[in-house]
Amino acid sequence: MSHSAVLTPELDVPSIPIAKIVPWAVFYGLLALLTLYFVGTEQGAVSAFAGTGVHEWVHDARHLLGFPCH
Repeated sequence: MSHSAVLTPELDVPSIPIAKIVPWAVFYGLLALLTLYFVGTEQGAVSAFAGTGVHEWVHDARHLLGFPCH
């Protein structure tokens, strides 16, 4: 009888230096905050743009995320 051994391949997982991750994490964090601002508070008590253009552009997203607008 022959016994076959189960071979498990050794994976070489590359490590990513934290210095390369931090700029991207900051960028996406700021992008998320900017998006949250426009969806959540623009055309409210604090408004960066006059008119209702931004409000109409993100209107459905406001309701989807639970922000009241009318």
